[in-house]
Amino acid sequence: MKKLLNTVYVTSSEAALRKDGENLVVDIEGKERVRVPLHMVNGVVAFGPVLLTPGLIMACTAGAITITLCDRNGRFQGRVEGPVSGNVLLRKAQYAAADEKTACTNIVRALLIGKVSNQRQVLARARRDYRSGYADAAAKEMDRTLLRLAKVIQKLLVLDDIDVMRGLEGDAARMYFATFPHLIRTTDSAMSWSGRTRRPPLDPLNALLSFLYTLLTHDCRSGAESVGLDPAVGFLHRIRPGRPSLALDLMEELRPILADRLALSLVNRKQVTIDDFEVRDNGAVLLKDDARKTVLTAWQERKRDERLHPFLNESTPLGLVPFLQAQMLARHLRGDLDTYPPWLWR
Repeated sequence: MKKLLNTVYVTSSEAALRKDGENLVVDIEGKERVRVPLHMVNGVVAFGPVLLTPGLIMACTAGAITITLCDRNGRFQGRVEGPVSGNVLLRKAQYAAADEKTACTNIVRALLIGKVSNQRQVLARARRDYRSGYADAAAKEMDRTLLRLAKVIQKLLVLDDIDVMRGLEGDAARMYFATFPHLIRTTDSAMSWSGRTRRPPLDPLNALLSFLYTLLTHDCRSGAESVGLDPAVGFLHRIRPGRPSLALDLMEELRPILADRLALSLVNRKQVTIDDFEVRDNGAVLLKDDARKTVLTAWQERKRDERLHPFLNESTPLGLVPFLQAQMLARHLRGDLDTYPPWLWR
């Protein structure tokens, strides 16, 4: 089993990262704040203008440690990585599957069944945990959504048109997000939900979701690259220059569990409040620096939670799920598995 290594997230613009022996060291305002052995690190994510020394960059590229650069708001800017070590035969199989209708359709179907099933599980868990706390109208609306999502899954099982499946996925997403007001338990009206917005996010919960989706995309891309897949060539998401389509594919089935539930927990437990956000002149709502640290800490803790992998039938940290699903996809593309098994939360 692959070990769950550390991703070092750096949010302070005064930070300087350097190599000291076999350690990664983070200095802030000239004082050492963090020291981590390089062999325990699998990635560095820097937000904003963070200094990285040439020695550290060389050590990271040599040790297969990817450095990801984002702006202050979490938007991807670039990556620094060493030589690609992917298996050329695996990538040829990936490209062939992406161009072959039946193979592509089967993978898309599995990804979307995983996503909609996990969305449904998020709602079902909330419906069960807070059964006595819902008004009759809210309870009936959630029950209707659960039934509709189940019907979407049934349709996905028999469809063979990718565009139609994409349309069903969009319908499922709209139904799922329409129930979010019932999942928000905080009494702070400023943390209300009126629908999914992005580029830019227009309310606090959307800003929180977008930030978590950025973190999950990074992990899914790392998972794809770690097993030799090309993160730019996906099946559900169309190929575009500069777009990590396969990472976005792998992220879809994991978003409800790893990101959405965490966002709701942070809001409901008041670990993140309206004071943790700022509004820009264009209406964009963004996390403040201290709030990002709070979210990153919760994200790392969430990744250490263990769950039973439904296909491997063994307990694994949630942080390893992107790697394991990339591995499942690679085995399917090689012909070792008849189908790609999505990760289903139970």
